[in-house]
Amino acid sequence: MNSIVINIGNSNIRFGLFNGDNCDISWVINTKPYRTADELYVQMLMLYQTYKIEPSQISKVIIGSVVPQLTKVMSSAIKKIHDIHPVIVDRATHSGVLAKSKQMGTDIYANLVAAHNLYPNRKKIILDFGTALTASCVAEDGETLGVIIAPGIVTALNSLISHTAQLPEIELKKPKSVLGLDTVTCMQSGMVYGFLGMVEGFIDRINDEVNDDCFVVATGGVSHIYKPLTEKIHVMDRLHTLKGLYFLGKNLE
Repeated sequence: MNSIVINIGNSNIRFGLFNGDNCDISWVINTKPYRTADELYVQMLMLYQTYKIEPSQISKVIIGSVVPQLTKVMSSAIKKIHDIHPVIVDRATHSGVLAKSKQMGTDIYANLVAAHNLYPNRKKIILDFGTALTASCVAEDGETLGVIIAPGIVTALNSLISHTAQLPEIELKKPKSVLGLDTVTCMQSGMVYGFLGMVEGFIDRINDEVNDDCFVVATGGVSHIYKPLTEKIHVMDRLHTLKGLYFLGKNLE
């Protein structure tokens, strides 16, 4: 059975083509809150052609969203393309994970669900390097132990640039040294090593609080920058949130 899973985030919309439980193809478009159903319809058909996806071969579409105004628009585009109603999942969707809070975002809940299914019998920390930087923790039995929300790396970088007169836009990458000698490398060091210190601090403090050595998964747009810089992150998986949405929608019609 082929499914399309769609994660509507604040910065990007990520799509995944699932063949059974495996995500074969994934692609990303920019989130524009005032996009119309017609715009999405045309853009999605073009991407389907690029990846040689035949709409009639898709039996289910699963949507998870943290941008309510785009959920209805995306659903309309899906109905037009596939002639099926998409399955909308959120924190109220039943799973082996107890969300606990009515305020929990769908993306955080999906991260917990994916970790619970993929890495059983241990406590997990999921770091999501998105518009916000989140660290969520789930116990072996699916109990949500808690969540941390901080400004995202790119969000913080854009704020720094927009509020200063002489700091330029930079490529977010590891600099050659911690101490920079020009503006670009100084900023890169601050963004990379500053947030790395924050992330490692989150992991250490969560481990102390839950009295365990948690298995750590990193996901989100810039997770690939931070994974090679620390042994505290065990796995980097950009499709982690999509997999959680897939597990949430798998048995729903």
